[in-house]
Amino acid sequence: MTRALIIVDVQPTFCEGGELGVEGGNAVAERIADYVRAHRDEYAYIATTQDWHIVPGEHFSANPDFVDSWPQHGVAGTANAQLHPAIVALDIAHHFKKGQYAAAYSGFEGIEDNSDRQQSRAEVRIATEEGRTLVNALRKAGVTDVDVVGIAESHCVKETALDAVKFGFHVRVFTDLTVPVSPELGEQARGEMAAAGVELEPSR
Repeated sequence: MTRALIIVDVQPTFCEGGELGVEGGNAVAERIADYVRAHRDEYAYIATTQDWHIVPGEHFSANPDFVDSWPQHGVAGTANAQLHPAIVALDIAHHFKKGQYAAAYSGFEGIEDNSDRQQSRAEVRIATEEGRTLVNALRKAGVTDVDVVGIAESHCVKETALDAVKFGFHVRVFTDLTVPVSPELGEQARGEMAAAGVELEPSR
């Protein structure tokens, strides 16, 4: 068994005071940081994901429905699109940016980009074609098991976990290291994940 930890979208844009702030986001960021410091040696691979929107099309709307369209958030190059300071302090090596030119919820839709550049459409396409994706990075590292944490449980954490299952990994989501947009959406997301075979449990 070789295990990876994926830290999904722990960014100020999704924490209290951010454009799409989730209640409890800052506290989750701190808990994740504490967990990583205590358990880092258990993981062969650790990566973060970030919304890094440049021109994401209809994903942004002045009249959002909060299902398929949203207010502006995670805008590439802004302070709120950076990783949360608690996560920055962990000095993680691998970072996957997603949603540059289209909606993207799963970390598996991103490309590895360890800079703060705003890549062109062509650069994003080439990186994808060259296989600089999360699934390829995990496979190259020999990963069999994936733990997923982050924000928000009801959206990008769920979609990342479901994709990890589809790609053949054994997946856990730590319920105390994530937070949903609302209790109702959290309950729905946990039902979807459990039905797909994701293990839902507190971090140890």
